[in-house]
Amino acid sequence: MKVRNSLRSLKARHRDCQLVRRKGRIVIINKTQKKFKARQG
Repeated sequence: MKVRNSLRSLKARHRDCQLVRRKGRIVIINKTQKKFKARQG
């Protein structure tokens, strides 16, 4: 999982990336390509 300050560029890496809020953190998940996980912080 990548940890970045800004997630906008990471969301554009793959078309299946989704922005989700989990426990106060903003997380990018991708159900088809698991390697594109990221969280902000």
